[in-house]
Amino acid sequence: MTTLRLLDSAGAVTDAELREGGGYSRPSSPLQSRVAYAAAHVVPKVHADNTPGQPADIDWDSTLAFRRNVYSWGLGVADAMDTAQRNMGLDAAATRELISRSAEVAREEGGSVVVGVNTDHVTESHISLDQVIDAYTEQLHFTEEQGAGPVLMASRHLARVATGADDYRRVYRSVLESATVPVVLHWLGTAFDPELAGYFGADDWRTASAVLLDIIAENPDKVAGVKMSLLNAESEIAVREQLPEGVRMFTGDDFNYVGLIGGDTLRQAQGPSDSSGHSDALLGAFAAITPVASAAIQALDAGDPARYLEILGPTEELSRQVFAAPTFYYKTGVAFLAWLNGHQPAFQMVGGLHSARSLPHLSRIVELANASLALEKPELARERWHGMLRLNGVDL
Repeated sequence: MTTLRLLDSAGAVTDAELREGGGYSRPSSPLQSRVAYAAAHVVPKVHADNTPGQPADIDWDSTLAFRRNVYSWGLGVADAMDTAQRNMGLDAAATRELISRSAEVAREEGGSVVVGVNTDHVTESHISLDQVIDAYTEQLHFTEEQGAGPVLMASRHLARVATGADDYRRVYRSVLESATVPVVLHWLGTAFDPELAGYFGADDWRTASAVLLDIIAENPDKVAGVKMSLLNAESEIAVREQLPEGVRMFTGDDFNYVGLIGGDTLRQAQGPSDSSGHSDALLGAFAAITPVASAAIQALDAGDPARYLEILGPTEELSRQVFAAPTFYYKTGVAFLAWLNGHQPAFQMVGGLHSARSLPHLSRIVELANASLALEKPELARERWHGMLRLNGVDL
């Protein structure tokens, strides 16, 4: 029996049996039952100065190869978003280059790419509402020029300057008026970014969601969907049920995605229910478990919700570990799994963020990834993890 050495927070070591991979197959045709995007991370050059405050120096070969791998499994790529360390190490110049390069790869691979549009290239901390509109519009037009789908991210600048719901309505109305293609609106909760407290004009999600729905109702032809990242299934379902026809709900709930994506398909399989609908997916978690996510949606395509649950269900505990508080450090877990699975040469991140999680936290990720068949090359993952333990003085 091949074993994995694990480390807990008290320093105790235990062993777990290393499981074989899931043996999942890439789809032979496009996925049908759900639209799914993996929110991808960036890989820095190993020899670069990847320390806090330094500009991002990206290993483009590894970064873009990761996106090609996502496309090979039938998923789309969500790029230049919070998983790519927007506001946490990915500077404005690197963001623009990432969007341009990623859009080119999408064209080459025939994949679907959406990218984040924000105001974060503005260096001033506090700007006016008109300046927020101009900043959003500048990034929006650049994204459209690259041929990528825009995701209108929540803006820290707007959160700072807005005095109420009407300011959000004004800004989004102006930005959407200038959009030449439909956009996805992104509602990012405070677990991901504490600076976004009170977004859409209220701390209570019910009050804030009414403002979001007003914005969509005013601009029905300009909104393709909503990505909700509140880690609250109740709020997502409530908004989903009120969306106009043709506007998709993309779950960003890395705690509850199995049931939200399964939706009515699972309920029909389990018995009568008054609820209906499902969410599509735009998830950082799907960058960490791409083959598993693809296999699960393939099961839905085949009309087998029980197999969907069997495949994807065990990954939710893994995702909850990756996204554990403080949740905004989840990017570390995504990059760690990419390294374990052979998608980057070293466990490094721009801004030094690879140091944001403890060794026992990472050990639990290894344990759960092994249990949920999310280790794509189990022997490689074991070799890399054990080497990391030795480097940190753990006796194997």
